[in-house]
Amino acid sequence: MKIYFKKNYSSSIEADTAIVLQVQNVKNSFGLTEVDPKGIATKSYVRENFQGAFGSQIKLLYPEGSPVACLKVIGLGKKTNLNDEIFLKVGGLCLSNITKTSKIIVFIDASVSHIMHFVLGMLLKNYSFNRYHTRKNNANSANLTKTEVTFITENAYICQQELQQVTSLCRGVNLTKELVNEPANVLGTCEFVEKIKQLRQLGVEVEILEKEALEQLGANALLGVAQGAARPPYLAIMKWHGDKDATLQPIAFVGKGVVFDTGGISIKPSLNMENMKSDMAGAAAVVGLMHTLADRKAKVNVVGVVGLVENMPSSNALRPGDIIKSMSGQTIEVINTDAEGRLVLADALWYCKTQLKPKFMIDLATLTGAIVVSLGSQYAGLFANDDQLAQQLIHSGQATAEKVWQMPLSQEYDQLIDSRFADMRNSVSNYGAGSITAAQFLKRFVGEDIPWAHIDIAGVAAGKTFNEFNTSWASGFGVRLLNHLIQTYYEKNK
Repeated sequence: MKIYFKKNYSSSIEADTAIVLQVQNVKNSFGLTEVDPKGIATKSYVRENFQGAFGSQIKLLYPEGSPVACLKVIGLGKKTNLNDEIFLKVGGLCLSNITKTSKIIVFIDASVSHIMHFVLGMLLKNYSFNRYHTRKNNANSANLTKTEVTFITENAYICQQELQQVTSLCRGVNLTKELVNEPANVLGTCEFVEKIKQLRQLGVEVEILEKEALEQLGANALLGVAQGAARPPYLAIMKWHGDKDATLQPIAFVGKGVVFDTGGISIKPSLNMENMKSDMAGAAAVVGLMHTLADRKAKVNVVGVVGLVENMPSSNALRPGDIIKSMSGQTIEVINTDAEGRLVLADALWYCKTQLKPKFMIDLATLTGAIVVSLGSQYAGLFANDDQLAQQLIHSGQATAEKVWQMPLSQEYDQLIDSRFADMRNSVSNYGAGSITAAQFLKRFVGEDIPWAHIDIAGVAAGKTFNEFNTSWASGFGVRLLNHLIQTYYEKNK
């Protein structure tokens, strides 16, 4: 999809479809008289009782010789409710039922921020994952790659300058979706590593630690998860040096990358197990974020760390009751081999903290089913040992529609993971609070001397995540949230 911005409308601008946005109960819509000089749309308003409620639409077809062949009027809702999220959603809605259009005009009288969110909504909605369909006429196959969209706006010049930022963000989100959507027979640990190596083309420094190096580091928690699988384990480290001051501490993002999770010896039920190809969504979000930052040349130093494993049952697999010594030296009694993500993150977080020495760490993981019970698919669970970092993430979540809800951490929950036989156990089955005790487990590998946040994305990464701007099974959650966090609070304006 090609995007253009123009300050004024001219009949010389070719278009098949014009899109006009209607604020609820406001008589005049910007651009309506230009494409509908005879007032046909106004008559349709009365006939259809169209008032411009959010998401409502009227579609009109015009005879040959008219300025456009088709006019879509889309309701924005009440003026008092207008914000970036509304424009993000309407941007996605405007592509509904448009499959063959090659040229679109959008009339938009709004702030630069609102306009760019509208553009982002369009670009995100345009993503589809259909490479394994042999018949391309399925409902999710529309991808308007050759479509040209011209925005008519007073802010045309500034919007054109901001377009690269939005397209870079969209590429990162779509990369995350692509990784999560891929089946595990196509995207194993080795293939994931190759995807990460492609970031080098954008200037990202990539280091891959293989099994032997991980053994030397004592990463027995991560290696324990992988020992039942034929596919090798990896720890991938990505570095983006966007700030000229190389002495500044980087900010760090850590992702869980279980390319397929059977549960191991504590095997999962077969119902819906196919969805466990998404158990690497945290790692995918980190990779997508690094792609966005490098693509838009973000002026910040960032590191990304992802642990890549497959959790399979075999005669060599980790067993319930096994005790392993993590990279930190702390020992873990394995109660449930299906609580494997926290084992991967334990070593990844410890490595990140001690070897990369970041300013703060944020990890993302499809960690617990308990967070889905708590928050469903509307919010991700947020756990943090630093109030400022937590508030920044909450604000960025509200600003990007990737919302997080803060959950508690406390000594009362921490003591629940104590083990009779080791320093801690990896699962607590009799006390509830599963997402909290999982976060408490991770906290033992972080401590209090570095700001840290854990985002449990089990409910928001894939599945029931369809909305106005996403028709993909995978949502790409995390990239927009963390990109906004960096832009707003940590990136230098140079």
